[in-house]
Amino acid sequence: MEETTGGQNGRMTEAASDAPSLSGASAAPFRLSFVCTGNICRSPMAEAVVRSLAADAGLTDALVVSSAATGDWHVGERADARTIAALAARGFDGDRHRARQFDVEWFDELDLIVAFDRGQERILRGWAPTEHDRAKVNLLLSFDPEAEAIDVPDPYYSDPARFDAVLTMIERASAALFRQLEPAIRQGAP
Repeated sequence: MEETTGGQNGRMTEAASDAPSLSGASAAPFRLSFVCTGNICRSPMAEAVVRSLAADAGLTDALVVSSAATGDWHVGERADARTIAALAARGFDGDRHRARQFDVEWFDELDLIVAFDRGQERILRGWAPTEHDRAKVNLLLSFDPEAEAIDVPDPYYSDPARFDAVLTMIERASAALFRQLEPAIRQGAP
């Protein structure tokens, strides 16, 4: 899958602008971004999990997955070492991740923006320039019908066991999200 990065003027860029749909017609890929506080713990986990799900389903060209932060504290840094370790223990790759801050201009280009807690959801909806853009912002656990919480806790000030528990929550909710998105992505709908 082509990695998405911040380009000139904060615009999201990728190598291929139009990915072929599975039906043979050309369709723009579905664009999804996970946003947490610093982009070094929760959002890189979800990005790695969903990239893996897309690869397993043969949809890497039809789904562009990225992640970002509401804050700028860690821009340019790698994911937290505990994030990378938790991901690696389950077969996910988090080594290439570099933190970046969400850019308001991305609202036009994204189809879905997933936050991990109500604070991030509130910030992102506050940044959204239109009601249509505000509607793109959803909480990750809202996709998991078995979730017992609303927010995915931030493991940053905790131990590796907490990172593992958070990754379990993220894997389950991301799988539920992917199951909901996959039929539309296979049909080439943005």
